[in-house]
Amino acid sequence: MLKQPLLPTWCPGCGNYFIFSAIKIALTQLKLPMEKIIFTYDVGCCGNMADFLLVNGFHGLHGRALPLAAGIKFGYPEAKVFSIIGDGGCFGEGVGHFISLCRGNHDLVVLAHDNFFYSLTTGQKSPTTPKGTITPSTPQGVIEEPFNPVANALINSATFVARAFSADISHLAKIIVDAANHTGFSFIDILQPCPTFNKFRPIDWYKKNIYYLDKTNHNPQDFNSALEKSLQTDKLAVGVFYQTQKTAFHQHFKADYSNSKINLTSILQDYS
Repeated sequence: MLKQPLLPTWCPGCGNYFIFSAIKIALTQLKLPMEKIIFTYDVGCCGNMADFLLVNGFHGLHGRALPLAAGIKFGYPEAKVFSIIGDGGCFGEGVGHFISLCRGNHDLVVLAHDNFFYSLTTGQKSPTTPKGTITPSTPQGVIEEPFNPVANALINSATFVARAFSADISHLAKIIVDAANHTGFSFIDILQPCPTFNKFRPIDWYKKNIYYLDKTNHNPQDFNSALEKSLQTDKLAVGVFYQTQKTAFHQHFKADYSNSKINLTSILQDYS
């Protein structure tokens, strides 16, 4: 992968640094040609990765990174399409898109950066913020029950559902590779610290409150077991909850791209 001259500008200790490293490791291991790697980015701290990751990308509006990814995949089915999106954009503004693409089994890799806050706008509550949490937008505590990303992906028919901890870079990179090699909707809920605004969950909190599914007798083909573990609140499981094979959305259609005059390789060379 070509080196990007711009350096990340996230806060010191931000989980995005870990995710950024894991993505680069995963892309290196996947060995995909540059013209077949496409990312979409949502608004938020994670969306700033568009400036630092030197791959083909499209920066969308808030909550709209997922339909962009679906459209790109449908128009260019040979590509491997990844979507970078936060817990606000994915489960707030874009929750309808998230559920719809799960149900359609669109062949995408969704990397949801889940720090439980709207951190770019100074720490307001997001859909995943725990009930009762005091934030600038909820001075008396969050009233709503938190959105459960993994459980919702499961019950809406996603075919690859995982959770990872951003600071475990090698584990996250492996899950990204597995998700990219899966044909269908691949969803990874990435738990990440936000040292600036989420003081309730520093790195040490995660280390004490997560456990690894691959160190248990969990079977990723067992849907009921996956759903049961997704509903745990005392401890947070990380790893692949569920994986199954179904026809991906674009595979239901037959299209002839043989006469396409678009040559992404030559376009990339013009900018190298």
